Amino acid sequence: MKNEQIDSSLNLEERIISVLKNIYDPEISVDIYELGLIYDIQISGEKKVKIVMTLTTPNCPVAESLPLEVKDKVQSIQEIKEVDVVLTFDPPWSREFMSEEARLELGLL
Repeated sequence: MKNEQIDSSLNLEERIISVLKNIYDPEISVDIYELGLIYDIQISGEKKVKIVMTLTTPNCPVAESLPLEVKDKVQSIQEIKEVDVVLTFDPPWSREFMSEEARLELGLL
């Protein structure tokens, strides 16, 4: 998704979330935001962004590539000066972190 297509009236956090909703877990057909893999988004006054995220399992096959994809895609938002992606497994991810929309899509509701 090109950044020009993201509505500029949205605030920066909403635009970051919009970008995150276009990144999918390769093993599950749900985006990483709805899947509950994003624990926190912090934006400093200097437009530096820190994203705390997890993976579905510590030995996830995309453990190397997914955080890099998150960093690259969020960094592509024009105003953002720097992106730091922190990978954590505390607390470990569980199905309870998924949005209702994600659970419905996966037939868990």
